[in-house]
Amino acid sequence: MSTIPGLFVAGEANFSDHGANRLGASALMQGLADGYFVLPYTIGNYLAGVKPGQIGTDHAGVREAVDDVNARVAKLLATKGNRTVTSFHRELGDLLWNNCGMTRERGGLDKAIRRIPELREEFWSNVNVPGSAESVNVALEHAGRVADFMELAELMCMDAVHREESCGGHFRAEHQTADGEALRHDDKFCYVAAWEWQGDSKWALHKEPLHFENVQLSTRSYK
Repeated sequence: MSTIPGLFVAGEANFSDHGANRLGASALMQGLADGYFVLPYTIGNYLAGVKPGQIGTDHAGVREAVDDVNARVAKLLATKGNRTVTSFHRELGDLLWNNCGMTRERGGLDKAIRRIPELREEFWSNVNVPGSAESVNVALEHAGRVADFMELAELMCMDAVHREESCGGHFRAEHQTADGEALRHDDKFCYVAAWEWQGDSKWALHKEPLHFENVQLSTRSYK
């Protein structure tokens, strides 16, 4: 659990138990271990000691959330456009794969940032979601997830553009040493970043500086 009660951090982000030997399979195993074995016990234990809140369905915040969800569902079902949810999902995936993968560069990221708002606008005006909201509707569930992916994809690209360095899984082609190793800029990016969504492709960046007293920063080498 993080310093915020009830907020749990899982996978590689929790603290990273594989040390200096950071390989893709290690990160995958950590995610699997947390998902299968750790989280069911930690979250269950937390919930067992938490009393239900006193907020009812008539609370203003609850009503607002329900109204927002109902409006979103109604819009998805009423659009009756010409493209399937899957087609938007695939195009967005290709866009990220080609421009915001393990290795990315400014030109590709700028291309993705220009295209994603266009794709999102087309999604909301031309998507076709069959069925209704009165029963289990896999297509509607998929549409809701893809709508969220649009926001997440834009944020990933914006954050990648902002971070003018290569560090960890983030490798900017413009920032590498002569022999192809990651080139970090700890004097500019030694902080924890949190982006706040403010609607309509507007994001605010919040920073919390990192201070190291006992362990010195060092660049990872895969050689």
